[in-house]
Amino acid sequence: MERWTLSLPEGKAFFSGLEWRNFYRSKAAVACLAVIFALILIAVAFSIANKTVVLQVDGKASQVKTFCSTVDDLIKAQKVTLKKEDEVTPSLETKLKENMKVVVNHALHVTLIADGKTSEFMSCRNTVGDVLKEQGVDLSGKDMVYPSTAERLNEGAKIRVVRVSVKEKVEEAPIYPKVVRETDPNLANGLMRVVKAGQNGIEKRIWQVTYHDGQEFRRLMASSSVSRAAVDRVVAVGTATQVSRGGANIRFSRALDVVATAYSHTGHNTSSGTAPGFGTVAVDPGVIPMGSRLYIEGYGYATALDRGGSIVGNRIDVFMDSDSQARLWGVRRVRVYIL
Repeated sequence: MERWTLSLPEGKAFFSGLEWRNFYRSKAAVACLAVIFALILIAVAFSIANKTVVLQVDGKASQVKTFCSTVDDLIKAQKVTLKKEDEVTPSLETKLKENMKVVVNHALHVTLIADGKTSEFMSCRNTVGDVLKEQGVDLSGKDMVYPSTAERLNEGAKIRVVRVSVKEKVEEAPIYPKVVRETDPNLANGLMRVVKAGQNGIEKRIWQVTYHDGQEFRRLMASSSVSRAAVDRVVAVGTATQVSRGGANIRFSRALDVVATAYSHTGHNTSSGTAPGFGTVAVDPGVIPMGSRLYIEGYGYATALDRGGSIVGNRIDVFMDSDSQARLWGVRRVRVYIL
């Protein structure tokens, strides 16, 4: 191969042709290595900058590939809107790392009714139970929460805590005596006479009383026992339908004891339309039917022909021929026989 030389101005040789080719070859190799190294640096930088993180917003998680460097950058890049009450974990200035989990909980408006108080606030908790823990509301085993503690929190949620307590209550209740009826042929039909008054007994009752927020909600009888037995009340019931008065036997359907007053001429007819006279009696038609024939002790025979506004129940008003007789009669208890 022919060799040639490059003469310098001073006449000295610099490189031969072969040496020039080797020189260019070495420069190309260096350049190529530099490019490769740069590409490697770019790939490493890309790998470092491109991270896979988990973003959880209000309980919903998703994987995100990002070049963002901080949590704040990620939040903005994902267009997640934040309010001052919202919570972000870790903090916004935290540097992102591969496989990091970023949790965003938006604050919700909550109304809490517990222990006689109503409070409103913003909370970032996920469930009703978490809110109660956050607010320092302790629950006993019987307390009730609406909605349940496992329920996820929603905007505008209204949480009510009902305090439940169960207490034992002891009370004494009367045991009323039985009424035993005995027939008495010497007593007029319709009348009764107490033979034995009887006496109330006492029953001891133990109740399990359930209270909701201090108010009685339900009671169940746990046990009962008789402290004192009741004594029966014995009553004689008349069956006689005939009585002797003034040497005459008077037959009747029933008898009753009443309070009797007296009245005299008023210038008005009776409610039956007849003129009042001796033997006219005002009655309560619900007790003594109008038109009934009567025998009134201390007065005599009479007929129920009138009624009055003040004559109610076992009361009658007998007619007298004069005011003086009416005043003399006054007010007395009498027995009336309905014939």
